Amino acid sequence: MDFSQLTFVAIQAALKAGTLLKKGFGTSFEINQKEGKQNLVTEYDHASEECIISFIKSHFPDHSFLAEESGSSFAKDGNVLWIIDPLDGTVNFARGLPAFAISIAASIKQNVVSGVIYQPLLNELFVAEKGKGAYLNGLKLQVSHVSKLEEAMLATGFPYNVHENPLHCIDQFTYVLSLGIPIRRFGSAALDLAYVAAGRFDAYWEVSLHPWDMAAGKLLVEEAGGKVTHYDSSKHEVFCHKNILATNTLLHKEMTENLKMFSSS
Repeated sequence: MDFSQLTFVAIQAALKAGTLLKKGFGTSFEINQKEGKQNLVTEYDHASEECIISFIKSHFPDHSFLAEESGSSFAKDGNVLWIIDPLDGTVNFARGLPAFAISIAASIKQNVVSGVIYQPLLNELFVAEKGKGAYLNGLKLQVSHVSKLEEAMLATGFPYNVHENPLHCIDQFTYVLSLGIPIRRFGSAALDLAYVAAGRFDAYWEVSLHPWDMAAGKLLVEEAGGKVTHYDSSKHEVFCHKNILATNTLLHKEMTENLKMFSSS
């Protein structure tokens, strides 16, 4: 594909880290607890992140980073900022469940211009670049054409403080479920968004995500013809911890109506 150097470097970094995660999956490794219930981090989170950042720095030494485990390292204004989740779905990885991914995005002035999500066990490489479309292993992606909510397959996730019911996320889930619509909860926001872009899911929503959870996936959905906003249909901002709604566009109005019944933000 005719991608920029940013995207090609992101692809190579994801593949290198993916090889590392494949070797570690299902083996014995160190697991630690972060703040929040079941908020785990493994030695492979750190190793994958180090692998990604080191590789990108070898090509772009002046770029900045915002990564889940090591935090941020901002440099000059207007510089490229890499947004990295080295292992999205850590709990799954730690438990031997094959649902996790690497997410790498590049942004300029808070606009995501390149995104890569890699599921190493299935060897599925999702790639998007601003204005150039979204692809899965080289094949162009398109969101689904499902126009009726009762015919949809939905996905969602829950924050680590779900017991506090932030933004009424439990009530939203219960209500949508009561409509008889199938919902999947994979435990990886990156995969959920990539699957919306691929037409596997028709819509996805979640509260309290971090930039590294959704930056690459948001671009994938938009470049595949989908729509991404906050629950109230306002423009979605990656650099915030508000909610996210990603759909195939056709279901967006109906989804916002259902979600706004319980939350106004």
